[in-house]
Amino acid sequence: MTAALLGRKLGMTAFITDSGEYVPCTVIEAGPCPVVLRRTFERDGYEAVQLGFEPIPERKVNRPLQGHFAKAGVAPHRFLREFRGVIADVGQVLTVEQFAPGDRVKVSATSIGRGFQGVVKRHHFGGVGMATHGQSDRTRAPGSIGASSFPSRVFPGMRMAGRMGGRRCSIRNLEVLKVIPEDNLLLIKGSIPGAPNALVEIVK
Repeated sequence: MTAALLGRKLGMTAFITDSGEYVPCTVIEAGPCPVVLRRTFERDGYEAVQLGFEPIPERKVNRPLQGHFAKAGVAPHRFLREFRGVIADVGQVLTVEQFAPGDRVKVSATSIGRGFQGVVKRHHFGGVGMATHGQSDRTRAPGSIGASSFPSRVFPGMRMAGRMGGRRCSIRNLEVLKVIPEDNLLLIKGSIPGAPNALVEIVK
């Protein structure tokens, strides 16, 4: 990892290449992200930097965090995240200029929460049996989940209905199509996890 940023997913649009190809892409408002803290191997046991994103008024920050930001000489920010492998000094501001078209990045975010879902939507089951011969309520059922006398239990990891989405997801090897420094925008090929306005982490 040589570069990292925090940003917000704005939505999707189209990018037209020089050859006229239509490429779907995601627009991310990334940075500017000041370095609030630098972890060192001697003091913390690992090397990392802590980045802030989205400035907020000081009145919205509790007293311990006010001291944390004041020590770094940085205005309060809403989000703080650590990234390993990035070399930067406290107070330095990282921007989208770290990236260039053609770079390959990893984007991480919290996926869209789908709530409690059945096995057809959650695991792509096909349902049980035919729709005839009285099978009126089996079209979206999970079917058998195990035998009775042996093993007399359900094995861990059995695919069943449950909460879907709302988890941290990462997609690697995404291509940066365009960098717009004046607006702090990154255009990344394809889709990324998260709803619009979701916080995303971009690392190179």
